[in-house]
Amino acid sequence: MHTVVVGTSGVTASDVLAVARDGARIELSGEAVAALAAARGIVDALAAKPEPVYGVSTGFGALATRHISPELRAQLQRNIVRSHAAGMGPRVEREVVRALMFLRLKTVCSGRTGVRPEVAQTMADVLNAGITPVVHEYGSLGCSGDLAPLSHCALTLMGEGDAEGPDGVVRPAGELLAEHGIAPVELREKEGLALLNGTDGMLGMLVMALADLDMLYKSADITAALSLEALLGTDKVLAPELHAIRPHPGQGASAANMLAVLEGSELTGHHQDDAPRVQDAYSVRCAPQVAGAGRDTLAHARLVAERELASAVDNPVVLPDGRVESNGNFHGAPVAYVLDFLAIAVADLASIAERRTDRLLDKNRSHGLPPFLADDAGVDSGLMIAQYTQAALVSELKRLAVPASADSIPSSAMQEDHVSMGWSAARKLRTAVDNLTRVLAVELYAASRAVELREGLSPAPATQAAITAVRKAGVEGPGPDRFLAPDLAAADAFVREGRLVEAVETVTGPLR
Repeated sequence: MHTVVVGTSGVTASDVLAVARDGARIELSGEAVAALAAARGIVDALAAKPEPVYGVSTGFGALATRHISPELRAQLQRNIVRSHAAGMGPRVEREVVRALMFLRLKTVCSGRTGVRPEVAQTMADVLNAGITPVVHEYGSLGCSGDLAPLSHCALTLMGEGDAEGPDGVVRPAGELLAEHGIAPVELREKEGLALLNGTDGMLGMLVMALADLDMLYKSADITAALSLEALLGTDKVLAPELHAIRPHPGQGASAANMLAVLEGSELTGHHQDDAPRVQDAYSVRCAPQVAGAGRDTLAHARLVAERELASAVDNPVVLPDGRVESNGNFHGAPVAYVLDFLAIAVADLASIAERRTDRLLDKNRSHGLPPFLADDAGVDSGLMIAQYTQAALVSELKRLAVPASADSIPSSAMQEDHVSMGWSAARKLRTAVDNLTRVLAVELYAASRAVELREGLSPAPATQAAITAVRKAGVEGPGPDRFLAPDLAAADAFVREGRLVEAVETVTGPLR
């Protein structure tokens, strides 16, 4: 099994994906263990002094003015975890929780938090054992960290609360730790706070969304090319020299992808022989511009994620010169903004895909295709309601594009009076990514059927490879009406699992 070694300088997006989705094992580097021990020595020295230090010998948030005596400090750390583990609502996904825990471990190993090496090792042990704390949908405002979600994870380290075992069964965390030979941690000064105070949940969801969207933007280029072909559109608008004079990188990449997918098609531009059109509709002609703008948004979001992956987010932090200082680095604004930005791009990509699908089904705009791509229109309804479903998904995506980060709701007796709502932005982006996948699956379903209905003209080798593969995946082609939901579910899985991109790349080589 792949092993991820966590050091002091952060982790990569591929590390996060390996741990969150593939169950990679985790090891702490010798450098990280040494940094943990050194920072802990600084915290222990401060704890022995009579002067109050936030997070070490004081309360938290609006209660930071109270100095806590030494005999109550262990209780203080336990109490912050228990009281902050106040999430409600449905459980979040296992991969999100694993990313959340792993990214908190990443910051702990930076040597900037003052946590003991044995606490970090326990975090790694829990992940390696396949134990997943129960974390709930609601409880983070994206400021002072993803507090409730991280608290539920810390509760598991203490052997309290509930967690899911490697068998998928939820049980008391103490039982699961005991079965795997993991001793619960007894938190000391600063440690409870350090386990809760980071942007780890929203960052983990950003990293996973970026990976998913990288594949989906390639899929969107493919479905757009299929629709262009089915509508007998022209591929002249994809010429590199046209995109070179508006040099947005994403636009050029999308146009290049579509051109590669359409190479060798007998369908493109055919309309010019018998039904001249000066230009294709915007949803066809401007596909690279819309998808390209989304790709450039992905590039910006990836830059933010890379910076955050290299960060040590905690409050207070242990600085290299030995100072322990309060700060505002836990604020989730940088991550929240790009999460919302991505949701906007996703909604627009889905919207243009739906417009192409609708055009394929409308006999007045499809250039010779049967109404709704039906076998016997009137007796058969064809894909009429598949487009309804797609339209409903797009409508929800527009609602999900409303930014969470534009909101702020004060908390902690106005001490935390401006919050990022980054966790909420991340949660809605996950839904948006799922819905985009479904929207593209419907376009694939419609466009592949439409291409097959264009008798006498051969599609491009790459689009034919996509159609052949999707048929082998159980998505049926043209014919009389049938129960559509299973076909749509199979098309969804085909796109979601990356098989559409894989099929096309067997012909084109790697898409951009």
